[in-house]
Amino acid sequence: MSTAIQRCPRCGNENRSDSFACTFCGKRLRIEQVEKVPIFKRIEEEWTNPYPWYMKFFYLLINPARAFWDINHLRKSAPGYIILLMNSLMYALIGWAFTIHFQFISIGGVSPPFALWVFVYDFSFFLGFFLFGLMLQFLFYKFLIWLYTLGANYSVGFTERIESRFGTSPSEGTKYKDRDLSPFSIYKGGTLLQKQEAYKSKVMFCAFFPFLIANFINFLVVLIGFPNISLSVSGLLDPSIFSAMIESDIWVALYTVDGLVLAIWVPILITVAIRELSNSSTWRVLIPSFGISILIAVFFYFLRPVFFS
Repeated sequence: MSTAIQRCPRCGNENRSDSFACTFCGKRLRIEQVEKVPIFKRIEEEWTNPYPWYMKFFYLLINPARAFWDINHLRKSAPGYIILLMNSLMYALIGWAFTIHFQFISIGGVSPPFALWVFVYDFSFFLGFFLFGLMLQFLFYKFLIWLYTLGANYSVGFTERIESRFGTSPSEGTKYKDRDLSPFSIYKGGTLLQKQEAYKSKVMFCAFFPFLIANFINFLVVLIGFPNISLSVSGLLDPSIFSAMIESDIWVALYTVDGLVLAIWVPILITVAIRELSNSSTWRVLIPSFGISILIAVFFYFLRPVFFS
């Protein structure tokens, strides 16, 4: 069955009839009311070179539409996994912020404890929180991407659209040099559809950039708000040190920050990421993205026992 097409009024190339922007030159073919909000306005400029990673971060913070416009042009260079790594490092700093508030009276029966043992404790918590954060966030982000994909599949046929646009494997697309991979700025005079692998997870991981800000805030909260505690511990895995951390009321603040970021900020970025990948409606992606984010924020953060104790 043939697919209905529409011709771009700017570059003359053919696009799917349900496309919201020209695949070749980026001209908006449909304009939604929600795009009057600056963070959702599609970018119609000609793309020439990718932004460096720090500029991508800057635009993820202040202008996600521009950030994902750039990321989508060269998806294999998306900084999604860099964001995951940096979030894990922030987790490590949170662990370190906890440990500096512990005043060890003795370690393993030695009082005062050797400075080397104190250093081992501090470094162990730094490393442990890094590894725990890396594993936890990778699994959590993958779970969220799965849910967002389900929502987008229902609302705009996300998976079908990106498979149609980019193929189901790297071998299906013609190989181009990095500078020629843009689906917007190259071959404006022809009808050849430029394909590169979708790199869906790598791109969508970028939508979790707000957690980097949340983790930095949480680091400051622990650094400033966690009380100093004097402890005598028998060894590295003494349960008293974990009990002191887990039973602290400071987790109310930490979970609140994470929950609000997930419920309010992340769905904005994930909407733009899905929209740019699939060339689809902003509004129809935004609604399920917010619904999923709010539900997960409530169940994963705001229903924890610490809020009711």
